[in-house]
Amino acid sequence: MNVLVVGCGRLGTRLAGILDQHGHDVAIVDSSADSFHNLNDDFSGITVVGMPLDMTVLKNAGVENCDAMAVVTPDDNLNITVSQIAQEFFGVKNVVARISDPEREKVFKSFGLKTVCPTKLAGDAIFTALTQPWDSKNVSFETATAAFHTRSVDSAHVGDPVTDVPMDTGEVIFGVLHLDGTMELYSAEHRIILAEGDKVIFAKMID
Repeated sequence: MNVLVVGCGRLGTRLAGILDQHGHDVAIVDSSADSFHNLNDDFSGITVVGMPLDMTVLKNAGVENCDAMAVVTPDDNLNITVSQIAQEFFGVKNVVARISDPEREKVFKSFGLKTVCPTKLAGDAIFTALTQPWDSKNVSFETATAAFHTRSVDSAHVGDPVTDVPMDTGEVIFGVLHLDGTMELYSAEHRIILAEGDKVIFAKMID
């Protein structure tokens, strides 16, 4: 897949490196040539210096032939503008934009743009780390991210169906991890009775 990354900060550097390692053809654009020093020495993609609002710069980076584009500069306004240019002028259908301000996420979505908000992701992860006794595991599906975490079954709920355990807002029951290491997936048709030592696995959409 041909992927164009706009912005070679920490996020852009990491994303370009991961894509390159997975065998994708990567081009990365940044207004400063010094930013490219952060890329790994074995990065095999193309680097293009220039303002991403300049259509000539985007053309030099291969926007006309790219399959997907990630716009990940620290500037929300720049990201939304470049994303619109990619979609409307160059016909790039798969555009994902970074947005730092969660309150402006609706603006991006009103333009039909896929967004990832590091502020929301970090906030939810820190909240979970502060309030939950077990590490949260995040799993991403395209641009959507779900968080999974476990809580030990209180002695008062031993012998009760798993649906009786208290849940936080937005959580759903994913399954039960038993003391012997086996796991049962929850469904409405499968009634799980809790035993001593069980841990309930909860899932919650965070983006």
